[in-house]
Amino acid sequence: MSITVEEVKKLAKLARIALTPEEEQRHAETISAVLDYMDVLNEVDTENVELTSQVTGLKNIVRLDEIRGKDSQKELIEQMPLVKDGKLAVPAVFEEN
Repeated sequence: MSITVEEVKKLAKLARIALTPEEEQRHAETISAVLDYMDVLNEVDTENVELTSQVTGLKNIVRLDEIRGKDSQKELIEQMPLVKDGKLAVPAVFEEN
């Protein structure tokens, strides 16, 4: 399967890419070569090939998202540099001068 320069121009326009005539010709040839290789791969018999989605044997370990340990809110508040009404206070980001 080959792609024409006109098709490359259309694709470039859709992608909003400016191409020179030399680039249009080069991309037409390159894309055509890739599509020809895809045709070769489509001819490979994969009828008895087992599906492969994982080759390393590693498995995802999932655990419940649960709270463990004690409530450390008091300890966290004690570490804060500035506390107001039991909450972290920070300097204003937008201050009027």
